Amino acid sequence: MAVVTQDPIALYYWPTPNGWKISIMLEECGLPYTVHPVDIGKGDQFKPEFLTISPNNKMPAIVDPAGPDGQPISVFESGAILQYLGRKTGRFYPTEERARVEVEQWLFWQMSGLGPMAGQTHHFRIYAPEKIGYAIDRYTNETNRLYGVLNNRLADREYLAGEYSIADMAAFPWAKLWERQGQDIAAFPHLQRWLAANAARPAVQRGLAVNAADRAKNNMNDPAVRAVLFGQRAR
Repeated sequence: MAVVTQDPIALYYWPTPNGWKISIMLEECGLPYTVHPVDIGKGDQFKPEFLTISPNNKMPAIVDPAGPDGQPISVFESGAILQYLGRKTGRFYPTEERARVEVEQWLFWQMSGLGPMAGQTHHFRIYAPEKIGYAIDRYTNETNRLYGVLNNRLADREYLAGEYSIADMAAFPWAKLWERQGQDIAAFPHLQRWLAANAARPAVQRGLAVNAADRAKNNMNDPAVRAVLFGQRAR
């Protein structure tokens, strides 16, 4: 059951794996939305007006003008946003309890495991000013273990919870960056098949294309950008 809002949802966004989750979901659901770029390299995430929406100074976040009881609502944390939009539209997030648990356990697995571990892998392999062998090995190996979990899960089903769901939308944007994480995707044939199936979806392609050029704007060699992203402070 698709729901069309009277006014577009405001998407506070930057083209990163966590941002892509929500642009993909909005595209999959056919919900109208407007993009409000949050330039994380410039420190937009620390602006007071953004902190009223996302107090953890992280994007993505949304403001839905047609929230519960017709009143506006803001939601931060990508997993919570996916759940909210799934409940709102009745799509990609089942209502039957057993099916919902299947989706939720893989959504939370991504939020607590794959995302943080892959993110640390990116940091120590690519961005850290000094290459710390122990950290690189630690996070690359843990990401490899998680890829094995994904591959095993997908050995006998098309998607993580059987049917395509918000769990797939959460995991795909991180797993698609396997090269940056030092992984050999050929070692995970079921995961490789799943990545291709997700990437072939038109809504996924549209979601990944949202403000795609902004991804190259943050010069990671700029000390000011690094201070904002890794020092967690505004310019």
